[in-house]
Amino acid sequence: MEGILVEKALVIGGTRFFGVHLVRSLLDMGVHVTVATRGMAADPFGDEVERIFFDRSDLTNFKESFKDTKWDAVYDQICYSSEDALNAIEVFSGKTEHYILTSTLSVYDSYKQLLKEEDFNPYEYPIVIKSVKEVTYQEGKRQAEAVFFQKAPFKTAAVRIPIVLGINDYTKRLEFHTEKVAAGEEIYFPNIQAAMGFIDEKEAGNFIAWAGVKGIEGPVNACADGIIHLSELIAIIEKSTGKQAVLANEKQDNNASPYGIDSFWAMSNDKAKGMGYLFSNLQEWLPSLINSITKK
Repeated sequence: MEGILVEKALVIGGTRFFGVHLVRSLLDMGVHVTVATRGMAADPFGDEVERIFFDRSDLTNFKESFKDTKWDAVYDQICYSSEDALNAIEVFSGKTEHYILTSTLSVYDSYKQLLKEEDFNPYEYPIVIKSVKEVTYQEGKRQAEAVFFQKAPFKTAAVRIPIVLGINDYTKRLEFHTEKVAAGEEIYFPNIQAAMGFIDEKEAGNFIAWAGVKGIEGPVNACADGIIHLSELIAIIEKSTGKQAVLANEKQDNNASPYGIDSFWAMSNDKAKGMGYLFSNLQEWLPSLINSITKK
């Protein structure tokens, strides 16, 4: 698959977790990167990037901040509603040829087999204009995709990623499990045999960057090869900590796993593979990540 020329890219967000790897991947490709944020968090790039500080919730400020700008590609890490997407279209119409939205596995409902891009169709999903405060995370991302694919004058890609794992994960969802096991505290799972897919933080950032440079259009799933049953995950943690997990029979306020799914929640990455991207294998890197977390 041939790519497109991306010399100048804007990354909205990108100051933490896999967003940092997105920016780093673009810089490594020789792309001139501008990072746009509220300016609330520092980034590690020094003078390697340009910066724009803006308030996305203030449309006037949003428009003024990007007046007279042009971008080969815009990467949007922080679009969470139909209102966010509509405002972005208004701001960037005529200013870019390609928009890459970071989307999520959450646009899909849990199912019994690997989810494919066509299992959620944003081209026909009814649009309801609401702010991020008025919608769930799932509905907000569905709406954002629907607005871009139905209304944007530029070509758009929506990179759907599962839960991202990594040593820099500020959500500490995996760490919840390692700490509970190490401390001998109970963890509640609705179904310990449920299975999930994941992606590594570096791979997530790299793929999103790649999607823009390759000129991908439409929805595309990005995840590591392989799935893992929660029982297998706990077994790896038990081996790493040298402790046996204590599984609770009832859900309490402080024992519910952030991975508490009912059966199966993972997606196929065949479309991305067909475009030429080679993914890592989940089983090959997850044990070493867990070891790194338990030794923090």
